[in-house]
Amino acid sequence: MRTVLRRPDFRLLFGGLLASMTAESILLLALAIWVKDLTGSNGLAGGTIFAVVAPMTLAPLVGWFVDRCPRRPFFVAANMVTAVLLTPLFTVADAGDVWIVYLVAALYGLSSITLGAALSGLIRELVPVELLAEANGVLQTVRQGMRLIGPLAGAALYAALGGWALAGIGMVGFLTAAAVVAALPTPQQVPPTMRLRWPAELGAGLRHLAGEPALRRALLGYGLGSLVMGFSESLIFAYVDQGLNRDAAFVGVLVTVQGVGGLLGGLCSPALVRRLGEVGTLAAGVAFFSPAALVLAYPDLRLAFAAVLLAGVSLPLTMVGLHTLIQRRTPPALVGRVAAATQAVVSGPQALSIGAGALLVGFLDYRVLFTLVGVATLAAGSYLWRGRHLSAPPGTRPPTPPTRPTLPAPRRPVEDSDRPVTTGTRRTPRG
Repeated sequence: MRTVLRRPDFRLLFGGLLASMTAESILLLALAIWVKDLTGSNGLAGGTIFAVVAPMTLAPLVGWFVDRCPRRPFFVAANMVTAVLLTPLFTVADAGDVWIVYLVAALYGLSSITLGAALSGLIRELVPVELLAEANGVLQTVRQGMRLIGPLAGAALYAALGGWALAGIGMVGFLTAAAVVAALPTPQQVPPTMRLRWPAELGAGLRHLAGEPALRRALLGYGLGSLVMGFSESLIFAYVDQGLNRDAAFVGVLVTVQGVGGLLGGLCSPALVRRLGEVGTLAAGVAFFSPAALVLAYPDLRLAFAAVLLAGVSLPLTMVGLHTLIQRRTPPALVGRVAAATQAVVSGPQALSIGAGALLVGFLDYRVLFTLVGVATLAAGSYLWRGRHLSAPPGTRPPTPPTRPTLPAPRRPVEDSDRPVTTGTRRTPRG
């Protein structure tokens, strides 16, 4: 990772993203806590997360718009607009203003899709292909680190200063990101647009995902795993309550251990991409979730720490493998649409899985559900592993056999029968 951090342009981008990722990690949980305080309803608080996820349905339109703009100026403008979108939070006073929080959450979710699509294209332009895994690994490591401190910091700041202060801190983070990325010295060019009518351009990202074998297998395998991995969001509370006989607050301890695993996974992910390829790294990330889920089917505190640590390692491996595969296997003019379409395809099963898990945990034993998660993720990881050859690392690709030079054919003596007959120049003897 030190190689990519030696690049001045990436260091500037990294500094800007550090500010915006801090704002994101503080805001998400704090908005839900704010709604809980205003209404006293757990359901309405959970609706805040749904409002953030709902704009994923607009991902194809967002990706099409992102691909029609220069990467760096668009990324700068999107961060500035995101800061402005937070300003209505200063008007929230009581439960009657909850709709403002929902509106800001939905606009924030739309902005998150936009920033993610633009960032994929910007990284693809700034970083050489051989350093894409390192760049994505650095960002995932920092993102996992933010999960350790961001939500806790956001909750503490909210308790001490209130929601308005959090809105101000979030605005500062996004404006800082805009200012830092604006200083990038690399000139950005407008990516070439495809000569298609706009309905066809909207679906170009999905068509590329379906037509590229490595991307198609990656999304199918990861989608299968995502259909059950989201169960753990609800199962972990049942595990702590019924299995460990501890208070729900102990979930925070397990989440912290999971964050440590995320840091380890982020640091190891570039090396795994070089060794296994992008699909192989994605397969490892999904498969690592299987033993973690199976271990959690047996309540034991020591095993719990090992399981959540392994689950934490799996997340950055999947993200780095998937993002690097998209950036390497997608033409620059399509990166925004493909990245946005991937977010929509992946987030759909995840949202369905979280909702299904919340319902199933009320009817089935959590140990049965954890076993189901373990078996399904093992099957998804195996499916991905069988397709690892689709994105084999450079060192494992068979060398191209040298071509032998073609020698000219040997010349043979010219026979009389081979001589050309030139009519008009041969004299006919007189009789």
